[in-house]
Amino acid sequence: MKSIANIVSVIFHPLLMCSYGSLVFFFLLKGSIYDFMTPLKLKWIISAMICSFSFLLPVINIYILYKLKRISTFTIDDQEERTFPYIVTSCFYFGLFYLFMDLNIWPSIKVLIFGAGFAILLTALINMKFKISAHMVGIGGLIGSVIAVSFAIKHNSVFLSCWLILLAGLIATSRLYLKAHEPRQIYSGFLLGLITQIIIFYLFQSFNFI
Repeated sequence: MKSIANIVSVIFHPLLMCSYGSLVFFFLLKGSIYDFMTPLKLKWIISAMICSFSFLLPVINIYILYKLKRISTFTIDDQEERTFPYIVTSCFYFGLFYLFMDLNIWPSIKVLIFGAGFAILLTALINMKFKISAHMVGIGGLIGSVIAVSFAIKHNSVFLSCWLILLAGLIATSRLYLKAHEPRQIYSGFLLGLITQIIIFYLFQSFNFI
């Protein structure tokens, strides 16, 4: 059971959630504008860029910090060691958002990246006083972005949202089983990710950015 919990934690690592978000937009929102109005090649190019900035670069940064002994474990289990890597990671996300600003791609993809970066920054600040589950921030943010986009483009995503909520339950159970977090850290992480993305999407939509 422990090995399964570890596998779930790795596959659904918070740094992968933004990449999963782009794949959800492009391939799982069936019949939406992202699905049939985006060339297949462009879908993979955008997804690869998102993966590079939101996953590969942060992982390289964490590896360097580990080698420099700025953090004691590659998984950053110590609460006090998490703040700096989180802040650097948020910078990668904001950098990608800036890079995408002038590109002719769907605004919702840009907002997804900005919202994720902002949620990570909030996680870093909260982590200074309270250990919060980054895994749940990630999946909560993914669900929040799907809900927000579905309302924005009037797309029925109830079925997809239900599956994502079940996935959130699986991730939460895994983190609790591994004793990585307490229940309040799980709940607060999920709500932070969910609410942050919904508010960010709402604000950007108010300025006609979506």
